[in-house]
Amino acid sequence: MTDENPKQQQALLEEIEQAKAEWEQKTLQPILDKYGVRRDEFNLSDGAPVDLLYGPQDTAELDYLDDLGFPGQYPFTRGIQPTMYRGRLWTMRQYAGFGTAAESNQRYKYLLDQGTTGLSVAFDLPTQMGFDSDSPRAQGEVGKVGVAIDSIADMETLFDEIPLDKVSTSMTINSTAAILLSLYIAVGEQQGVDASKLRGTIQNDLLKEYIARGTYIYPPRASMRIITDIFGFCKDEVPRWNTISISGYHIREAGSTAAQEVGFTLANGIAYVESALESGLDIDNFAGRLSFFFNVHNNFLEEVAKFRAARRLWARIVKERFGAKKERSMRLRFHSQTAGSTLTAQQPKVNVVRVALQALASVLGGTQSLHTNSWDEALSLPNEDAVRLALRTQQVIAHESGVADFIDPLAGSYAVESLTDRIEEEARAYIERIDDLGGAVAGIEKGFQQSEIQEAAYQAQLRQERGEDIIVGVNEFQTGHQPPEDLLRVDEKVERSQVERLREFKASRAQDDVDKARAALKKAAEGSDNLMPHILNAVKKKVTLGEISDTLREVFGEYVERVVL
Repeated sequence: MTDENPKQQQALLEEIEQAKAEWEQKTLQPILDKYGVRRDEFNLSDGAPVDLLYGPQDTAELDYLDDLGFPGQYPFTRGIQPTMYRGRLWTMRQYAGFGTAAESNQRYKYLLDQGTTGLSVAFDLPTQMGFDSDSPRAQGEVGKVGVAIDSIADMETLFDEIPLDKVSTSMTINSTAAILLSLYIAVGEQQGVDASKLRGTIQNDLLKEYIARGTYIYPPRASMRIITDIFGFCKDEVPRWNTISISGYHIREAGSTAAQEVGFTLANGIAYVESALESGLDIDNFAGRLSFFFNVHNNFLEEVAKFRAARRLWARIVKERFGAKKERSMRLRFHSQTAGSTLTAQQPKVNVVRVALQALASVLGGTQSLHTNSWDEALSLPNEDAVRLALRTQQVIAHESGVADFIDPLAGSYAVESLTDRIEEEARAYIERIDDLGGAVAGIEKGFQQSEIQEAAYQAQLRQERGEDIIVGVNEFQTGHQPPEDLLRVDEKVERSQVERLREFKASRAQDDVDKARAALKKAAEGSDNLMPHILNAVKKKVTLGEISDTLREVFGEYVERVVL
């Protein structure tokens, strides 16, 4: 509302309510009687109804300075930078990686030539799960959903002729994040780039793996130790690196609502902060390097509001719950990616429209970094033409739409502010329920988050099957389905050639150095030393990713998923 006194505000609201009642009777009702509406109910992502009309009564409790404020100031609802995109555009990333390191290196160079401003590395499943390409567990999966990285030799090839002091690199990796970061640091050293100059992000978010995705190796509490070791190491050695990207993306892909995505993601963030504090770190020494990763779904205004709510809620949590003093610690910086789960194999070119709308919602929500999916990703890894079009989508929004010239242009919208408040309130309620269970790790062990997401996904599927939620080309506006012919396929020869290179690499090593490095790592894992220096030493001594993971498996064991019904 305004700065009028409470009596004036109340009188104004009553006047508006009276006028609204008159409008409903004289203007709205005759039209409803004559024509009706398209359907009985309009809903948000969780099935909650969208009100017929939003107005001042929906934002009557909003305090501008406390709830909105100004860009770059607490609680950061309106953005974390005073100038937002007037000062600098968001980082345009394209998630890429397939086959061998050499093939992916060529794709990265192509993307950089096309105007990509940051690399985003996709790894194959064996790399994500801590298996070398020659492991029986890797058979049939090498290079399929990302690039295969077994050793420092692969990492050298992946970034060949790409100056690591000039690019920002995001690596979507979790269970083996400490190993991939160590490989990146080692390759930087070979290029003459000091670790202090490296910029980028590792996802490193294991809690969401237990909740929604499944690429975990060790039990949760062992994983938390590795994560906090990375925090402590990077604070001094790699200060410009974002040590974790706390991810709601996969939680949403698994079927959560917008409020669940925010609530579960920030609850995980709380767990990481608490673990770091318990290890002796100071909140203002590491919180500023935390980053987040969110999905961008189809409900346009709800998604814009979701990002604003997440920023405000996280700022309040870090200040009020953890006592941070620096505003930098309270800023929720986030990368966003358009929703893979909304891409359809039916009429796949329509995905171009979905991605454009989702990307625009992300920009209007104040993202710091954005990846736009390619239209063909419901069918295969993206081909070069599809990747280029996805990148051009961001560039058109940035340079032609005009929206980047405005800072938080939807602020003040009755609908957007009401949705922002609603999502913050619901997300906070989820966090309180998780606190009552003993925190995010305890909640995961009891199956709470998994169960909530499963129910939300089930209800969404029912709405689609009943035709309440229309998916163009799937349950309405259907045509005969003919898959495109220009899809990217990873040749089966990729696996054979990768395994052969790995065998040659292992044969060229000094085995005594490998054994000593693994023994030192095992001893550190059995004790309380920070693991990062030992992992970094191991990759330099040519210990492979699978061997490092196996060494840690010997100490920590492997996690067995709790079945939630």
